[in-house]
Amino acid sequence: MIVMKFGGSSVASAERIATVAKIIATYTEKRPIIALSAMGDTTDYLLEAADRALAGVVDIERVKALHLDAIKELGIDVPELAPLLDSIETLLRGVSMLRELSKRTRDYLVSFGERLSVRIMAAWLRKQGIPARAMDAWDAGIFSDSAFMQAEPLASVWETIPKAFAEYQAGVDRQVPVVTGFIAKDAHGDITTLGRGGSDLTATLLGAALGAEEVQTWKDVDGILTADPRIVKDARLVPEVTYDEAAELAHFGAQVLHPRSMTPCRKTGTLVRVKNSYNMASPGTVITAEHKPKIAPVRVITMIKGVRLIDIVSSRMLGASGFLAHIFNQFLKWNISVDVVATSEVSVSLTVNTPEDLTGLLEDVGRVAAVECRTGKAIISVICDVRRSSAILADCFAALEAEHINVQMISQGASKVNISLICDDPEADRAIQALHRAFFG
Repeated sequence: MIVMKFGGSSVASAERIATVAKIIATYTEKRPIIALSAMGDTTDYLLEAADRALAGVVDIERVKALHLDAIKELGIDVPELAPLLDSIETLLRGVSMLRELSKRTRDYLVSFGERLSVRIMAAWLRKQGIPARAMDAWDAGIFSDSAFMQAEPLASVWETIPKAFAEYQAGVDRQVPVVTGFIAKDAHGDITTLGRGGSDLTATLLGAALGAEEVQTWKDVDGILTADPRIVKDARLVPEVTYDEAAELAHFGAQVLHPRSMTPCRKTGTLVRVKNSYNMASPGTVITAEHKPKIAPVRVITMIKGVRLIDIVSSRMLGASGFLAHIFNQFLKWNISVDVVATSEVSVSLTVNTPEDLTGLLEDVGRVAAVECRTGKAIISVICDVRRSSAILADCFAALEAEHINVQMISQGASKVNISLICDDPEADRAIQALHRAFFG
């Protein structure tokens, strides 16, 4: 058994739905379970309709047109769509009357995107001769807490998911399940959304709980590449990364899987494979617990632009421990996340990647330290085997020195798979290109 997850761009139109069905057809012997996102821009259309409803206008024509045009083009009849579309309109009328959109109502509204897409996909698969049935997440055993817009799955899903698929696993039920990604239900029966990486989390939960051979997440790229191909023209496919490396990549700019979505597979050791729904021939990238022997020291080079670098030097009003405690308490107070940190006994340098105004934070920190905030910086992250950091850093600095690029800060992550370098934004592209040449030729 395998789990196959397809994102919104993979099912954005009738043509894409037909292509995804062809991909699924090649894996029917593997007993696939499909996890599906909403079609294309459906979620955005629903949220735009909510904004208009708050202003007194109820209009879901864009949502209707996207889905009804798709089924017309595919030549299928999906009677289940009509009551769902009616429910969206009824909900928005309520929003329009109350002039209010709570988090609970927002999650209920957004859930219709996935609920519509799975019914279209299941109907199209049946037309292609593949027995299939649409399943809402709660029918697949996926339940969550009540933290609307960022819900977390309950521990009980490890029992409820296998129970929901018992007949399919036993071979009694031969219909391919097409499950809504991204959504769940709480203990009160309210629909929730799983937040960032929610559809991937649905897929990895299913795969891990059912002991699947692997979880395939189909995207619009060949897999994980050694660098951004828009910057490095000869970027190449990375055949394999670990869970830790994939998590660091997600934090530092690469569009892979959100770290939380890998938690279930990390727990069970289930393989995750990133594949391209636009290029089925590509072998993709495998995400696994450990590397095979003789892996290259550097896997990927990625970056984040537009970050701010904050240098903080103690005024010696506090001892070393008190100084660090005070500094990070201020970041907690202002709810500002830190990306990269380098510390000494009396100074801290760190980066933040947030649009929020930092005036209040800097004033609070400035009461016990000299603080300077510099904008227009970039984080260059080298995902690598940090056990070989001396050789890797030597090559990094040699490559950057040749390009006259000055490193303003360096941090070696506790995960032992990431070295981060800070430089000026305008130099970032050249830095990536120079490092890529140094490590990949």
